Amino acid sequence: DNSSEFIPKCRTCRRQAREQSGEGDHHEGLSSDEELTPTEMEEFQKSKDNLLEDSRKIFEDVHADFCDIRKILLKFQEWKEKFPDSYCDAYISFCLPKLLNPLIRVQLINWNPLEQNFTELEEMPWFRAIEEFSDAENVSESK
Repeated sequence: DNSSEFIPKCRTCRRQAREQSGEGDHHEGLSSDEELTPTEMEEFQKSKDNLLEDSRKIFEDVHADFCDIRKILLKFQEWKEKFPDSYCDAYISFCLPKLLNPLIRVQLINWNPLEQNFTELEEMPWFRAIEEFSDAENVSESK
């Protein structure tokens, strides 16, 4: 089996090629196969910017009451308080994840947990809104 011998030889060859060409920005432990060229980085950034711009337009024609997670959850909380039987019969607890999924996904498009200064999920407004709604549900169920 020559595959185990092949990998170190390839690394050695690439390292020697980098040293001879004067490329000093390679970090040991990272694969040079995965490094992006400046052109590829520019294309990636342009594509990412276009995606973020398109994502901002998704809910621009939607009434504010129906694209804000906190407001949506308040409507469900009111329903539960005023008409608990129909709320229970509609299996809302099973429907909410599917209903909120697109709204949360749009907010997570630019989220990258591998960046140094990323926002923790627990600190995001949509997470806090769901947490408050869950706490309110648990309080009303205990009554």
